[in-house]
Amino acid sequence: MTIAKDMTGGIALWRQIADAIRLDIVGGKLATGDRLPTEAALAQRFSANRHTVRRALSVLADEGVVGAEQGRGTFVRSARRLSYPIGKRTRFSEGLAGQARTLTTQHLGSRVENANAAVAAALGIKPGNRVVRIEGVSLADGLPLSRTTTWLPYRRFPDFAGRIVERLSFTAVFASYGIADYSRSSTRISARHADVEETKLLGLRPGAILLVSEAVDVDAEGVPISYALSRFPAERMELVV
Repeated sequence: MTIAKDMTGGIALWRQIADAIRLDIVGGKLATGDRLPTEAALAQRFSANRHTVRRALSVLADEGVVGAEQGRGTFVRSARRLSYPIGKRTRFSEGLAGQARTLTTQHLGSRVENANAAVAAALGIKPGNRVVRIEGVSLADGLPLSRTTTWLPYRRFPDFAGRIVERLSFTAVFASYGIADYSRSSTRISARHADVEETKLLGLRPGAILLVSEAVDVDAEGVPISYALSRFPAERMELVV
C-alpha cells in the first residue's frame, strides 16, 4: 500500500499511516505481540519520511495499540480493540475510518414517547414533551460495536424515524432538515455490566463490561438536536477523549 506525501481528502499523512497500521491489525495481518516493520521499512511502504512514520507510531502508542521496547522494536499491544475518538465532531464512520473495511448500522425500531426528566434536560425541553426514540446497533466488519438509543425533539423532527430508514445515516437525515453540520456539546462516560438484551445484541459473554457514553449534539446555533445513550463492549472498543 502506497500513500501520497500530501494530504488526501483532508487527512494528514501521519493519520493515514496510523489508520493503515490499525487496519493491518484488525484485519489479522498483525497479531498481539507481533513486531512491526522498522521505521525505514514503513517509510518506504508509505512513501514518507521517518519523522512522519514516527508520529503515526507515537499516536498508536498513546492509544495503547502498539508499544516500543528498547533495542527490540515496536510491537502490537492490542489486536482486539478499536479506537473511537470522542471530540467536538464525533461521527461513527469517521471515528473508525481505517480500522474496519465495512461500517454498517442496523436500525432496530423507533417510537414517539414522552420525555422523562433526564431526556428533557439533555434536549432543553419540558418533561413530558414528545420525543422521537431511535434504537440501533452499529457494526464494523459485521462485529457489533455499539448499541445506541437516541432521542430527538418531536416538534423539530416529527418524521425522523421514517427518514432514517431511507437514508441510513443521522448526518444525512439532519442534512435533509437543513442542518448542514452539528457538533458534540457534551459527553459523559461511565462503565457497567451489560444487561441481558445488550449481551445478546452485542454477542457478548455474560458479565461483559460496557463503556457507556451519554452524548448531546447541537446545531450551529447551539440548540440541542439529539441525546444519545451508546453502549460499547470494553473488550472491543476504547474511547479516546
